[in-house]
Amino acid sequence: MPELLNPSGIVVLDFETSGMSPLQGDRAIEIGAVRIVDGEIVDRFQSLMNPGCRISGFIEAYTGISNAMVQAAPPAAEVMAAFDDFIGDNPLVAHNASFDRRFLDAELQRIDRCRRQDFACSLLVARRIYPEAPNHKLATLVAYKDLPTDGCFHRALADAEMTAHLWLCMVEDLRDIYGFTEVPFALMGALAKQKKHRVDGYLRDRAQEMRGL
Repeated sequence: MPELLNPSGIVVLDFETSGMSPLQGDRAIEIGAVRIVDGEIVDRFQSLMNPGCRISGFIEAYTGISNAMVQAAPPAAEVMAAFDDFIGDNPLVAHNASFDRRFLDAELQRIDRCRRQDFACSLLVARRIYPEAPNHKLATLVAYKDLPTDGCFHRALADAEMTAHLWLCMVEDLRDIYGFTEVPFALMGALAKQKKHRVDGYLRDRAQEMRGL
């Protein structure tokens, strides 16, 4: 799928965590990410991480990540430093991005680093592009659009890969429907903020602007 999102690409990421909120002491236990350049997945990052605490039986069952796996993993600080280097200056994408953004910011803060990249939410964009979908959970959208999957959910790299395929599918659908020659990252972020009834007009106006009409 040809596309020009950003000269250096975007990074699509997913965290598995010990709970729902870093403000309540929950920690990241796995990070998975892929880099997209010119419409292709060109690089991957995946690692379990040891936050120095035990995870619950519920999380073990939900993710398949055991306490033994976490305890054998590299320290969270080491993984997050490597991941921050992997991100570079690339814009970021996640499904239900507010969740992943909170954990990314919290884990970076622990190693005295700070996120500097823009963050887009594929869930919010999907709500605008596919309002007729049964719901906008990642698994539902993967089935709805018949996207590549190995059937594994709730592991970080698998979820990041599926989110990347969803993002590329949405970009391609915008190109096909509205005639965009390119779909900038900023347009996708702005689209997520549009009111539902304004989406079609917004996209038609942006496409005309890009074609110089």
